[in-house]
Amino acid sequence: MKIENANILITGGTLGIGYATAKLLIEHGANVAITGRDEKRTHKAARELGALPITADVANPDDVKRTFKTFLNEYGRLDALINNAGIGVSKKLEDITLEDFQQVYSVNVFGAAMMGKRAAEIFKKQNYGNIINIGSTAATKGYEGGSIYCSSKFALRGMTQCWQAELRRYNVRVVLLNPSEVTTAFGREDREERDSQPNKLRGREIARAIKGVLELDDRGFVPELAVWATNPF
Repeated sequence: MKIENANILITGGTLGIGYATAKLLIEHGANVAITGRDEKRTHKAARELGALPITADVANPDDVKRTFKTFLNEYGRLDALINNAGIGVSKKLEDITLEDFQQVYSVNVFGAAMMGKRAAEIFKKQNYGNIINIGSTAATKGYEGGSIYCSSKFALRGMTQCWQAELRRYNVRVVLLNPSEVTTAFGREDREERDSQPNKLRGREIARAIKGVLELDDRGFVPELAVWATNPF
């Protein structure tokens, strides 16, 4: 895929991995729209990036529908969806509630699925497209306190494999990208970015991995890719 002039939709693009990815892709000539739940933050990020802002919550089906309508009205065609929006809750088994699961799954699983569903409809008509689901190394191995978040990313991993099986015949590449810990605002109630640390991953490392996966010639694709910090200890 050629990044230049490609039309790319990134959910959760106001901070962290989403923001860094939008920045890198725009720097290389892509047309990018970012979504975010906070209107003020979304428009501020879009101005900084030169992106199209779409204030939307992936957990809201009406917002999902409006997101694609807004995107296609602006660009006319979708080349890639980056399912980046995600939230996390860390609780031990005896402390978790049904509401905790519902909150996280509404974004990480159901929201990603509804975004993927709409993208698939477009891509099948085009006979071309790319979906990158931002998972986590938590999608491959559980950890203490991870019942909610890990299981949501395990679900995303399973859905990714199903979409690969369904969409390859339509020239649609579906990729799961699993970052390990990245110094972003993820998990913080104030949604403020954490300070970068020399031995930890930044959003830009994940952005470069995403760009590399997209730039692979369309005849091939990477089904799943993990990005680890070399020495975080």
